[in-house]
Amino acid sequence: MDAITTGLKYDKVADWWHRRHKTSIYGLDQVNRAINYCTAKQRALDVGCGSGGRIIKELEKHKFDIVGIDVSRKMVDIASTQHPNVQFINADITNWHTDCTFDLIIAWDSIFHLPSEEQELVLQKLCSFLSPNGILVYTFGDGVGDHEDLSFSDGKGGQYGDLEEDLFGYGTIGINENLNVLMKNDCKVMHLELDQYPEGHVYVIAKKCN
Repeated sequence: MDAITTGLKYDKVADWWHRRHKTSIYGLDQVNRAINYCTAKQRALDVGCGSGGRIIKELEKHKFDIVGIDVSRKMVDIASTQHPNVQFINADITNWHTDCTFDLIIAWDSIFHLPSEEQELVLQKLCSFLSPNGILVYTFGDGVGDHEDLSFSDGKGGQYGDLEEDLFGYGTIGINENLNVLMKNDCKVMHLELDQYPEGHVYVIAKKCN
């Protein structure tokens, strides 16, 4: 369960992923809720941007200057082709740094692939990247610890081809600790929801206080 391995696994499914998600609206209501909290809409960072698509298009619609980062080289290649005016970077968020700050940071279904022991440091980093009054929206699991799971199914109990044996890692530090980290890093929680209940999928919107 490390970023390099996760990137290679997503390389394998990048074409399938793009075909399956390019017309998806999954997460857009939540992202738009976050955008509505933005007092400035100049620069946005999409962490785990994948092959681009719906979230990047939504940010483009709102005229953000966008940076997308993803650990999968093939996902970044597809995204760069789909969105030629966006800056995409193939990098691991755990060791990526920038001097820029952002009015909006999105990490939708991405940092939960990190081991739980790395999540506080990454969350601290994302908070530090926020401009004053900047907005962070991200997802995590309602639980504590690490596990592996088969991520891709056909919705009928089966798996897609060679994905059957490919496990993806997931980590979470839980709701309370996520809130603690946000508050310790000068962020105010604006919204928290278990949006796929009874599944333990949580999204939170937080605002940088200074």
